[in-house]
Amino acid sequence: MNKQELLKRLKAFGFSKQILDAFSKVKREDFVPEGLENQAYEDTPIPIGQGQTISQPYTVAVMLSEIELKKGQNVLEVGSGSGYVLALISKIVGKNGKVSGIEIISELVARSKEALSSEDYKNVKVYNRNGSGGLPEKAPFDRILISAACREIPKKLLNQLKEGGILLSPRGPRFGQTLVVVQRHKDKFETIREIPGFIFVPFVKDSEKK
Repeated sequence: MNKQELLKRLKAFGFSKQILDAFSKVKREDFVPEGLENQAYEDTPIPIGQGQTISQPYTVAVMLSEIELKKGQNVLEVGSGSGYVLALISKIVGKNGKVSGIEIISELVARSKEALSSEDYKNVKVYNRNGSGGLPEKAPFDRILISAACREIPKKLLNQLKEGGILLSPRGPRFGQTLVVVQRHKDKFETIREIPGFIFVPFVKDSEKK
């Protein structure tokens, strides 16, 4: 499958022009390991080393749709891996938006920073740390996206949402999760949508780093 075929496939699923434009502008081949560029536009996950993957484009499109991104927002992705989703978010929130990624595996941080080093992604910063603590120095966030499976959503991340902000996380056991969409109302966090049928790599803690 090439890029145009992937875009046609995503369009058939009904994703918005905003989402399709972002996929059109970002070169997925820049975010996959050397030697796998010919697979870049297959609608499948691709291994990126250290037991991690770059997510299936369809899954990414669902996640980006569900968090209702807008221009100028301050957005955090936890488990940013190769940096591909950060690049897509960057295109959607625009040059006045702010995009932060947390990745605990240092090798992936180095590679994602290189992939995001062009002028196109000046609004993106990647941090090498444990994602469960969030990024308090850049909070509060309009949107938080967790790109790894959690048994429970870390409370520190929920508390870094703005009033009315939205967080999305895959939640559940290792081999099957539900995408949970949570919105903050003062000190309450309301689950507004649940979408079953996804499989993500597990949330990595310091003790599990390779």
